[in-house]
Amino acid sequence: MKNIELLLPAGNLEKLEYAVRYGANAVYLGVVDFSLRAMRKGSIITLDNLNHAIELAHSLGAKAYLTLNIFAFNDDIKLLEENIEKFADSKPDAVIVSDFGILNLVRNKMPNADIHISTQTNTLNYESVKFWRDYGASRVILARELAIKDIAKIRKEVPDIELECFVHGSQCVSFSGRCLLSDYFTDGERKANHGNCSQPCRWSYKLVEETRPGQYYEINQDERGSHILSPKDLCLVEYLPQLIEAGVDSLKVEGRTKSLYYVSAVAKTYRNAIDDCLNGDTSRLHDYFEELKKVGNRGYTTGFALGENKPDSYSYDISKGLAGADFLCEFQGQQKDNLYLVKIKNKMLVGDEVEIITPTEQFRTTVNKIIDDEGDEIQVANTNADVWIEYADSPKEYRYAMARTIGVKSYVS
Repeated sequence: MKNIELLLPAGNLEKLEYAVRYGANAVYLGVVDFSLRAMRKGSIITLDNLNHAIELAHSLGAKAYLTLNIFAFNDDIKLLEENIEKFADSKPDAVIVSDFGILNLVRNKMPNADIHISTQTNTLNYESVKFWRDYGASRVILARELAIKDIAKIRKEVPDIELECFVHGSQCVSFSGRCLLSDYFTDGERKANHGNCSQPCRWSYKLVEETRPGQYYEINQDERGSHILSPKDLCLVEYLPQLIEAGVDSLKVEGRTKSLYYVSAVAKTYRNAIDDCLNGDTSRLHDYFEELKKVGNRGYTTGFALGENKPDSYSYDISKGLAGADFLCEFQGQQKDNLYLVKIKNKMLVGDEVEIITPTEQFRTTVNKIIDDEGDEIQVANTNADVWIEYADSPKEYRYAMARTIGVKSYVS
């Protein structure tokens, strides 16, 4: 049976660990200045702890891919030359690149690392894949603009290289992520292809007629608003059998800036869906699609995977992802007398029915008791509080458990 890799983002050390524990076979990670995502929260991955991050992934049985996929100017190349020995010492399983200059440096200074060609190269055809293979790449991350049938054609023509494609997460109004809107709208302060995109495709726009300054007109003439550049999020969980049949080796989830809950819940869902497909069971794929509505999204689309990209692939009415279920708390790994220490993410009350997920469990239960940090029993736990909670049913694997609300809110489509 063919192994299919589930590849998750590792925005920081904590997300790295949770992604793997919840089902990822591999993670991709980067450091500021060389990656297309500039992280700001949590135990961010830096040159100082890069070795530890990759060792952590390896200790959990996962691979770690280093992203060096910016489009580099001279100053970037000089900075990379000064630091590439540190990258080499960290021993990543592969390096993800899009720039020829960076590619040459990696080949010369990191000869033992596999090379993965970034989606930023817009690889759309089998001749391009052959080129990268002949140049020494072990894997090509295909452009998001490809239909599944085109992926199958590439696999047929180039059987001796790994193929990776995105299956879930945010999309840009750009060609495979190559966009200058942020650069223009921030006077070069927030460069999209240097990891600091301000996401102007999520902004709301109005028209101004030049002879009537100050008079604004809605671009869209209906109640949906005017987020004309904001695509829905990609979700291909129901098309995993076709992707596997097409010959994809690695299924990639976008989201290094997404929450710990997002990374964990999405990893768990795709892990279960992939395992089902490999075992010949496709009966629950729609259930997994419904499950993915519980995490933040702008509505879901299949993007270009089916050979078309329709107008309803854009979320005209919202710019920020909305979760169908509220993330209520993160377990802190401490337990006493049927009580569990948790960090509250959204308000919880005694008597609330919640859903608990862990890497190996998923069940509904009730909040029986809440104890504050002074040992007093309370009825309400507020956001950001550290409290002890007793549940009617408790998770066995509580160290990595989370709780969320039941069901899916209706505004998520």
